[in-house]
Amino acid sequence: MAAGRLPLSALTLRQFLRRQQVLQLYRKILRAIRDVPAEADRHYLKDWAREEFRRNKDATDEDAIRMMITQGNMQLQELQRTLKLAKS
Repeated sequence: MAAGRLPLSALTLRQFLRRQQVLQLYRKILRAIRDVPAEADRHYLKDWAREEFRRNKDATDEDAIRMMITQGNMQLQELQRTLKLAKS
């Protein structure tokens, strides 16, 4: 590879930032799942999250990715609200 050239597989800045958003969402979901009291429920939710992210890992359409991030954030907020209600 010549000096100063990027490999063909290099991400654009927009793709890199979107990837960071997806990884951040994934981490937040896994952290929230840690607070689920029942071990079986934790296991189920962790498997569900992993499968959802794996299933969509090859998505390339910018609008679809943005929509999935929005849906993921809404599901995370719902999980956090449910856990908060369960604790009170």
